[in-house]
Amino acid sequence: MKYSVTTVCLPALDMAQQAALLQGLGFDGVELRVRRVSDEVRAKAEPSSWGYHVNDVTPENFAEKAPAIRQILSDHGLSLAGLATNMTCLDLEQFKHALDGAVAAGAPFIRLAAAAGYTGKDGENYWSIYGETVAGYARCLELTKGSGVKLVLEMHGGTIHPSASLAYRILSQFSSSAVGVIYDPQNMVKDGFETPALALSLLGDYLAHCHFGAHRPFPGDKDAKGTAQWKWEACSMAEGLFNFPLIIKLLQKQQYSHFITIEDFRANIAPELKLAEGIQYLRSLEGQA
Repeated sequence: MKYSVTTVCLPALDMAQQAALLQGLGFDGVELRVRRVSDEVRAKAEPSSWGYHVNDVTPENFAEKAPAIRQILSDHGLSLAGLATNMTCLDLEQFKHALDGAVAAGAPFIRLAAAAGYTGKDGENYWSIYGETVAGYARCLELTKGSGVKLVLEMHGGTIHPSASLAYRILSQFSSSAVGVIYDPQNMVKDGFETPALALSLLGDYLAHCHFGAHRPFPGDKDAKGTAQWKWEACSMAEGLFNFPLIIKLLQKQQYSHFITIEDFRANIAPELKLAEGIQYLRSLEGQA
């Protein structure tokens, strides 16, 4: 198995520092955050996962920074696993910039969001978002032809694709050589839960990448009717809701050859400690009977 880390988890480190940390911990690659940040967010004093990053890579500056990124990764024996972006499939201007950078940096995929999110509020319509997403992906795929860059859709809560089956429903309109799914069990804990064997069997050749991290449920206060209001907390993979020994076994059975990215956003734990814990745990599962 090949393991990488999303740089979303490492906002306070520059590219060289990120690479040195991951090399020292025994990782094989990096999933690079490429994201626009407003001047207001950039002006804040403290870097944060979803805000300003010291390693400030945007769609617009990515191609310019690509040679330096390639050199740093090469110097540390790391591969570029892919790009963690937050752009939608409707933002063609931003996508073109990211694609230029992806080609220059040698990134195998760009994470590309659906046309819109979905929370179940009045006015949101599954079929409308689905149609716009399929059409948006089709337009972006016209631009990726011959580039060697795949477009991937991440299973995620608050979208029309929280599960493997719903992500597959969108991407099965296209060839698995051009698109793929990020299998993310952490994101299925409270929205889109599917058993691993079923999800991985369904995805088949559309399985392009994995995100591993963990949450677990705990009961909160009860409402006026006495119904428990469940809450969710981040935890180690060993303590999470999903059975990672089983997932690793299933991936090995499928001869999975892409990266597994660790996403661990637990607060008050130093990045080097939680990432060391994560890779040691996952590598310990590889030799299971």
